[in-house]
Amino acid sequence: MTAESSSGRVAPTLEMVAERAGVSRATVSRVVNGSPRVSDDTVAAVTAAIEALHYTPNRAARSLANRRSMAIALVIPEDTSRFFGDPYFAAIVQGISTVLDETGYVLNLHLASSSGSFDKTLAYLQGGNADGALVVSHHTGDHVLAQLGTSIPVVFGGRPLDPQATTSYFVDVDNALAAAAGTQYLIDQGRRRIGTIAGPDDMPAGIDRLAGWRTAMTDAGLASDAIVHGDFSLAGGVHAARELLDAHPGLDAIFVASDLMAMGAVSVLRERGIAVPEQVAVMGFDDSPAALASEIPLTTVRQPSVEQGERMARILLGLLDGETLPRRHIMPTEIVVRASA
Repeated sequence: MTAESSSGRVAPTLEMVAERAGVSRATVSRVVNGSPRVSDDTVAAVTAAIEALHYTPNRAARSLANRRSMAIALVIPEDTSRFFGDPYFAAIVQGISTVLDETGYVLNLHLASSSGSFDKTLAYLQGGNADGALVVSHHTGDHVLAQLGTSIPVVFGGRPLDPQATTSYFVDVDNALAAAAGTQYLIDQGRRRIGTIAGPDDMPAGIDRLAGWRTAMTDAGLASDAIVHGDFSLAGGVHAARELLDAHPGLDAIFVASDLMAMGAVSVLRERGIAVPEQVAVMGFDDSPAALASEIPLTTVRQPSVEQGERMARILLGLLDGETLPRRHIMPTEIVVRASA
């Protein structure tokens, strides 16, 4: 079957490309849609045929034929100030985009911080407007997002909040183990009165990093009462540091659950004339650009955020392609030592 263009010339079809490349129509479709389950030689043959015939895939036709929207939704249950102010999100998006740029999928961003925007996002996804979803920075109230997995593939950036949610796919670091290692580093440096600025207690990363700090302190026989929660933002770190130092003036180190909050803590310490790290050492978490933008470069726990985004996208593409994959993917962390500790 052929199609005629407006100029009267026969427009090349998928079948013509398949015949020229010596492969099946389905194989050409997989190459056009960016499926990873095609060999490099086959991709090269199909690409050469497409170029020789000047074939242009019709997006609408592809969507109808595959029953796909060719869209991936990135859902972030945060407001715009948090999204644009935290370099963690930029790193995640960079990783996701690197992978999707090699495919025919487009990435749709959904910031769903309010109940209205959250409901709108759910309706959008359940209406068949996206083939799959990537969810980052979820909170306790966002557990309903896991239910999307019954209609479209969903991959979370971070473990599920519900320990019984065994049906969710997720990519994360072992936040508890990483926080314990960061705290142990401070202990090994001779620090004994170590407080923490923990993350939100309705987020997996906040919960797990606090648990890791507490484990290291308890195992070392040290008091674990100096705790203040922040919101992973710079301003939240400033507020939490002031509260922590007012309540516990004898601290000699602070383990902070994010670099942005640690950056805020350093500014408060210097504002009060407390030398970092001579009097109070500071350990962050992320190894984001904020670690180097701080008044004193931050010692921090590095998590591979760009690679996490890449892994999330590749898992989702694999699920869309019918692959059977593990549901739990844990990435490595490491301590990066700089001037603050």
